Amino acid sequence: MAINFLNCSLSELCLGKPALNSLPLSTATVADALSAIKLSQDNFISIWSCTHQINHNHNINNINNNKNNYEGGLSCKCVGKLSMVDIICFLCKEENLKSPSSALLSPVSAILPKDSGLVMHVDPSTSLVEAIDLILDGAQNLVVPIQTRRSKISRRKHGPSFHNGREYCWLTQDDVIQFILSRIGLFTPIPNLSVEALGIIREEILTVDYHAPATVALEAIAQSLGEQTSVGVVDVDGSLIGEISPFTLCGCDETVAAAIMTLSSGDLMSYIDWGGPPEDIVKVMKEKLKEKKLEGLLEILADDYSSDALTSSSSDDESTTSSSSSSTRLARYNRSWSYSARMVRKAEAIVCHPKSSLIAVMIQAIAHRVNYVWVMEDDYTVVGIVTFYDMLHVFRDHIESMFEDLGA
Repeated sequence: MAINFLNCSLSELCLGKPALNSLPLSTATVADALSAIKLSQDNFISIWSCTHQINHNHNINNINNNKNNYEGGLSCKCVGKLSMVDIICFLCKEENLKSPSSALLSPVSAILPKDSGLVMHVDPSTSLVEAIDLILDGAQNLVVPIQTRRSKISRRKHGPSFHNGREYCWLTQDDVIQFILSRIGLFTPIPNLSVEALGIIREEILTVDYHAPATVALEAIAQSLGEQTSVGVVDVDGSLIGEISPFTLCGCDETVAAAIMTLSSGDLMSYIDWGGPPEDIVKVMKEKLKEKKLEGLLEILADDYSSDALTSSSSDDESTTSSSSSSTRLARYNRSWSYSARMVRKAEAIVCHPKSSLIAVMIQAIAHRVNYVWVMEDDYTVVGIVTFYDMLHVFRDHIESMFEDLGA
């Protein structure tokens, strides 16, 4: 069993993974990315760069060096990924506040993360251990060719998910953790040890005061996206009230930019929470946008939250008997929050205790579709945060001991 695990390749993890939807780096705009993300089942859209090859051969094996050649003379490489959080932070930049509609016409390169190491191409034969090492070195998405029959490839040749003569998927920390969980017995006794005993509680965390303007949290939101963590919302005593999570924001839309520019951190939590923003918060946002003369953001907000839509939303909260108002509300959510395609998680933080076992925390994070769990004492004081990244460090050390035991 241990030998099979150590010899496992990424092709096994790719089974059933959907092909990546993509946008071209050379021509796509931020608006294109926004539309693609809203229609996607994934929180991210992949960005690809394609260049012409002088030598038109049919070799598609050298994936790690990104020298894949295709019959059409193009070599394509995934150069990054974009999420709704990237777009929201971009719209909140001072130079884009006056005219967000113009900002959306900017090329995607304007918001693409500069760290090219976040996304890496790997071969399907890459071992799981090698993949873990890449993740621990900073890679967040491992792009892997999907192995399909030639007949299927020919039929889907011109699709947006097609590059270098084939389709690709990507693997993340979440995929690796779930795979390890399915074989957790190999790691005994580690899964039953507490996160405190394992020393994987990060004490350096990102927090913002509940009453502080949401703009204060902007930098922390961007940082948490890069670190795949979250921003805790705390009271004056340091107790955790909730969070502003990139994972939650990824399920929202661009109107969150207007919320960030007008609301407190606490009200921002209410805005992004399950079920859409309360009517009174939207009214406050509109008033403050007018005061700040941010007509561009006001226009975006007005498009998604008309007075008619708000009225039907309010009546739905009081009664569920009106099918017409329910339909109106659902239509608004499908348009603005894309609930039909993606699940938006509540702003309530996912928490555990320092004495919680590693396996319990793993299951908790996976169940809530996040890469982390907050750690709190009995008095609600925040101790820190546990991440998939830190869990992988523990499992990687144990894998090393497995190699030694097998004499590898």
